[in-house]
Amino acid sequence: MAPRQSHSRPGLAVHREGTRSVVRSLPEEVPVALVFDGTTQAVMMATPGDIADFAYGFALSEGIIAHPREVAEFEAVTHPQGIEARFWLHEDRGAALKERQRSLLGPTGCGLCGIDSLDQALRALPPLPEGGPSLTRAEVARATDALRAHQPLHDQTRAVHAAGFLRPGKGIVLAREDVGRHNALDKLIGAMARQDMDPAEGAFVLTSRVSVDMVQKAVLARCPILIAVSAPTALALRMAEEAGLTLAAFARSGGFDLYAAPERIVDGETHVA
Repeated sequence: MAPRQSHSRPGLAVHREGTRSVVRSLPEEVPVALVFDGTTQAVMMATPGDIADFAYGFALSEGIIAHPREVAEFEAVTHPQGIEARFWLHEDRGAALKERQRSLLGPTGCGLCGIDSLDQALRALPPLPEGGPSLTRAEVARATDALRAHQPLHDQTRAVHAAGFLRPGKGIVLAREDVGRHNALDKLIGAMARQDMDPAEGAFVLTSRVSVDMVQKAVLARCPILIAVSAPTALALRMAEEAGLTLAAFARSGGFDLYAAPERIVDGETHVA
């Protein structure tokens, strides 16, 4: 049986008017060990739901695999102290992994896991193709509001992030949640890969700020548009500009700020190239 994603706990609400007893639904987080061919590559703190999506998304984002077909076998094993996400890779991919062995412990939502040099942390990104899908200003402006309808765990706990995939003319077609914003995006990327959905056909929508690693994940997934409810860092914006990633931030309350590659956001009808 899958671990519970939330747990109800009693507490005491304190206000200027006095105190009262409350019961809150709190999100769970557990250690998730990402194990490849018997070797632990990372241990992440994550919400214990959609673990296969998370594991595949992490493996793709970190370049451990380039496609789900490179995995010979996968299983998620629950232990009293956490979860093991176990991969067995096909021989050629397993041999490549042995050249970059690493073992680390990451905090909740760690976004640069397995990075062992400053050059790797700021690695050059492959530029995105010009053109591709376009979104109307109205679609971008309502994107984060639309994502809220796909956040059941957040509705229970008010304590988790979400990442969604927005397809032009169709709205949010897939979403994933996690206590870590990076984990939520990894879960989305993994879910899309396992369902053979192409990130190049739409936009990632985030309930968080945009840091360098979120730009890296989007570009490496080949998603051309990133929409976030909060701000980008200056470095993340520079990286988005260099990669040709359309970046819309502060997308809330019917408006947004448009930064890099604005040509994919149009006044009229959307299209998919």
